[in-house]
Amino acid sequence: MTEDSTDLFDDLFARRVVPVLVPMPAPKPYSYAVPEGMAVEPGSIVQVPLGPRQVLGVVWDGIDDGSVDPKKLKAITRAFDCPPLARDMRTFLDWVATYTVSPPGLVARMALRAPAAFDPEPMIEGLRLTDIRPERMTAARERVIATADNGFTWTRSGLAHAAGTSSSVIDGLTAQGVFETVFMPPPPVVALPDPDYTEHRLEGPQKQAALDLLESVDAGGFSVSLIDGITGSGKTEVYFEAIAATLKAGKQVLILLPEIALTASFLERFQDRFGSKPAEWHSDLAPRTREKVWRQVTEGGVRVVAGARSALFLPFENLGLIIVDEEHDPAYKQEDRVFYNARDMAVVRARIGEFPIVLVSATPSVESRVNGDLGRYNPIHLPTRFGDAALPDLGLVDMRKHPPERGGFLSPVLLRYIGKAVERGEQALLFLNRRGYAPLTLCRVCGHRFQCPDCSSWLVEHRFRGQIQCHHCGYAEKTPESCPECGTLDHLVACGPGVERIAEEVDRHFPDARTIVLSSDLMGVKRLRLELEAIAKGEADIVVGTQLVAKGHNFPMMTFVGIVDADIGLANGDPRAAERTFQLLSQVTGRAGRTGLKSLGLLQTYQPQHPVMQAIVSGDSDAFYEREISEREKALLPPFGRLASIIISADTRADAEGHARGLRQAAPKVSGISILGPAEAPLALIRGRHRFRLLVHGRRNSDMQAFVKTMMANGPKMRGSVSVQLDIDPQSFL
Repeated sequence: MTEDSTDLFDDLFARRVVPVLVPMPAPKPYSYAVPEGMAVEPGSIVQVPLGPRQVLGVVWDGIDDGSVDPKKLKAITRAFDCPPLARDMRTFLDWVATYTVSPPGLVARMALRAPAAFDPEPMIEGLRLTDIRPERMTAARERVIATADNGFTWTRSGLAHAAGTSSSVIDGLTAQGVFETVFMPPPPVVALPDPDYTEHRLEGPQKQAALDLLESVDAGGFSVSLIDGITGSGKTEVYFEAIAATLKAGKQVLILLPEIALTASFLERFQDRFGSKPAEWHSDLAPRTREKVWRQVTEGGVRVVAGARSALFLPFENLGLIIVDEEHDPAYKQEDRVFYNARDMAVVRARIGEFPIVLVSATPSVESRVNGDLGRYNPIHLPTRFGDAALPDLGLVDMRKHPPERGGFLSPVLLRYIGKAVERGEQALLFLNRRGYAPLTLCRVCGHRFQCPDCSSWLVEHRFRGQIQCHHCGYAEKTPESCPECGTLDHLVACGPGVERIAEEVDRHFPDARTIVLSSDLMGVKRLRLELEAIAKGEADIVVGTQLVAKGHNFPMMTFVGIVDADIGLANGDPRAAERTFQLLSQVTGRAGRTGLKSLGLLQTYQPQHPVMQAIVSGDSDAFYEREISEREKALLPPFGRLASIIISADTRADAEGHARGLRQAAPKVSGISILGPAEAPLALIRGRHRFRLLVHGRRNSDMQAFVKTMMANGPKMRGSVSVQLDIDPQSFL
């Protein structure tokens, strides 16, 4: 704020009027009166009346014109005993709201995800040994007293467990005055990490990469480093050194991971290095655990958090380093309420906080690669695998020359190498990025196709569950026995493969092999973690999985990887299709041979000459990036241009199309910015709502936010069932 606005803000506080940002889609904070005796400051978390309800809010920066008599304002009803959101955090939330053109209250809401944590955690009742001894001594009592005779304070259950006795023995001693009751602070969610717990002996390129990274971290201030290393090259061990340096400086660390709920192996590697696990933050945490993590992060008790994209909005007390692992992963993009890319927003948070950030990937995004080439990021390259482990040999299986047997989807070449791996006692992985048994079911008599009644998508058969299901809205029905159109029995046919169908084919060819299917819709997170651990221990021979198998897992016995349909990601109009296919297939084939065993990866394709296929099997990633960057630059696509996607939906097609056309007509005339559409979205119907899309395209220096805000302000008002979703820098084009 300027000096004048600061004076006015101080004056408002003197008049006991403050702006409060509530977690609602309001365009700005509301003014509230501060009751006598209540102390608040910018960042204080409070409770305020909003209409008939009491809602949470944050005392915000800003000024009020003073036009409303403070006596007429509603008053704050409660100020929580909680550390206030720091100025850096408030600046970050404002920045995200402005960039994404989102209501600031909805952005602030993401930082207030644990309301029960706003009050201090209650103290815990503990016991401490006194000088009094019981009149009658028993063996159990002797054990309890000997255990507690160290000056420490114990919980009742903890002391009973340590002494190997029942809680009633503890109660009896307490009644006689042998123990006095004291109150202790609640235990930490995780133990403090020790940066000197173990010291990894990095070698060759890894050692040099760690030195380069530490140079950037130790320099202080804002910097972005991009660790670009092939799969298994030791990227994690390298950035562990930066974490250790940050911890020694007394600061906190945030590690973002695309699938933290599934990466138990990462948590174990962290514990091996630092002596304790990081605190986790993701949607599958128990509510009580989330509250404890949030509170202890704000108070500085938690030093390291490993979390999903939402962890970026935790109000750290003294954040000093952010790591974004697998920075290319689409899971960092949120597409609900506030549309943002956690990788890009993490860079902004580091810049505002003036501390370093490290982006990590074996297949960096084109945007990050360009920033590294232009010197905006500090590039750190790891060209070899850790411990001299060799990369897998890669090859293409031309499905035109080596087709599968009738009714199958695995070529004889793939089946031969699966068999060889199993015979050697090693593991094989088959990857297909398609859940369920088959993506389409139709009637061979009349041609009827089973489609979702609420979406413009086919129903996917899930044979393990006996259902056909829509993957967009969740609609499901029992797998039918007859065609609802013509009534014919036993003439329904499954078209195309999903992982369940590939597993069925594997079982037919290898009936004695232990086969596991990994798919997010087959089991919960806990079950998936157990399955991944079982694979890592060698308790499976053949793994059939969707894209979750590409999430950085370490399978020591995996020596063969087969891509069932390498072309699947190329068959759409997504401008990032080639990049994403290259990244995904590179990550999947990188699961093989990570411990030094000779390994092989084969890709089944009908387009062996496609540049993506050639880049993967040749190992020439530079050639792929050069070509992709050149194509983006010619078309002025990101990062050389800017995009904004506007999805207009309504209960009727006419309402959605009419509103979309009205927005198009209201668009300002700005040089360098053009609009495509409106046109029906590729998924024209989802959950019964009709969808039209406008795509705004501009040059890199275009003020996309101002353009879109003007168009929305001048366009038709949303009425009836019409809703508008705005996505700056879209990743999805459905």
